[in-house]
Parts: sequence; C-alpha cells; structure tokens
Amino acid sequence: MTDESRGIGGTVGPPWSVDVLADLHAGVLDEREAAELWPLVNADPEALAIIEALEATTADLAELANEPVAPMPAEYAARIDAALAAEMRATPAFQGASERQQEQVAPVVDLAAARRRRNKRIGWGAGIATVAAAAIAAVAIVVPTTREPDSGGIAQPAPSAPSGPSLGGDGGGAEALVGKAIGVRDFGSLKTEERLDACVTAAGMDADVRPEGIRPVNVAGKDGVMVIYTTGKLAQFRIVAFGADCGPGNPSVLFDKIIGPK
Repeated sequence: MTDESRGIGGTVGPPWSVDVLADLHAGVLDEREAAELWPLVNADPEALAIIEALEATTADLAELANEPVAPMPAEYAARIDAALAAEMRATPAFQGASERQQEQVAPVVDLAAARRRRNKRIGWGAGIATVAAAAIAAVAIVVPTTREPDSGGIAQPAPSAPSGPSLGGDGGGAEALVGKAIGVRDFGSLKTEERLDACVTAAGMDADVRPEGIRPVNVAGKDGVMVIYTTGKLAQFRIVAFGADCGPGNPSVLFDKIIGPK
C-alpha cells in the first residue's frame, strides 16, 4: 500500500484514508496502533461512517454462506454420476471389477446440504486451522507415568498452560484485539463449536446468535476464549470471555463487557 498517511507516526485523522480504516477494521494493524486509532475513529463521524460501511459489507458477505441453494437438477446429477462411472470403468485399475464395485460411485450431493454441514462443522474463515489445532492439542496431551490414589486407577492428563494474548481480569486490553479477531473462529481450549455453544447457553445467552469473532485469550493467567458480538450500535461490540472449564451448568464467564461508543 502506498498511502502516506498510514501509521501512527504519520498524519492520522480527517481526511481519513480509507486504506487505513480498512486495515484497522480488518485487524492487520499491530495492537499498539489499533489501540491508538480506535478512540480517534470513534470520535469522528466520517470515520465511523466508513467503519459502518465496512461492517455492513462484512456482514453481507458472511450471510452469503447461509443463503439457500437450490439442489442440483436430477438430470444433471445423473449425467455426472454416469460420467464418473464410465471414467472408472475405463481406468485399468478398475477393469475386471464386479458390477457391484462399479456401482459404488459416490453420488452427487445436494450442494445446499453440503454447505450447511460445512458451515456447522468448521465455521467461517478458520475451519481448517481450528481442526488442525484440535488435532495437535489432542496429540500433545501428556499422561503422567504414575497413578494418583484418588483417580480411580485412571491416569489423568496434565493441565495445559494458558494461551493467547494476555488481558486483565476485567477484560482490559480486549479492545485492541477486536480488529484482529473479527472473522476468526479459533475455539482454543474449547476445541469445538458445540462446547462453546454449551458455555453460551449456560450463561443465559442465545447460542444461535453468530459471533463476529472467536479467539483464545489469557485472562489474568486463566485460559479462556473471547467471543465478540455486535450490539446493533455503530462500532460497538459486546465481548464475553469464557473459561476453559465452562460447559453445561457452568458458564465460567471471565468477563463480559461492552466496548465502543455508548
């Protein structure tokens, strides 16, 4: 980017560079720059109007994943299945196979159903990274070599150390993380969307409301997951952090705060 007004060291303010505001909204600026720019932006109606437009565009794009998709017409699905079957029959590795084996060609799936399953399982934007992180965490569990007398003879995994950016016990410092967390779906120690939904429900919140971002944090030394929601007000967000031990009947809310203009 060639915009000379970019950066805290340069001229920042009216007239605002759209590139700078887009970078701030997207979370690509470092935490120090973001922490200094947000108060200036929140105090400037023109800057807030641009941020509002960016948020509206982000929300519109996110909703596209939930739009209904008509199923593929049966005649086209049948043609594709037939073409796949013919290709398999023409492959030397499959020549001489039984009729039963040839008929085991995967059917063409309903695109709308596939999209719904994909969105539910891996979420928007960071699904592959989340699954990979969960797999690494599962492999990294350390099992003690000795059994504790009160463990019922079952070896217990060692507790994991808190991860993610450090925040104060009241959520201090969370505002600087919002830009980088928008669009992120990293469930951290909770690992799955289902576990987070259980925590949200235990806290008396609606698990069907889609967060704008999810990322692991360290709240006063405690491992947690920060969840960002819109409030319906321009540039204002509700941030809720759940502890790693949250679940049904135990919300374990580390902090719950509103940031942005009141």
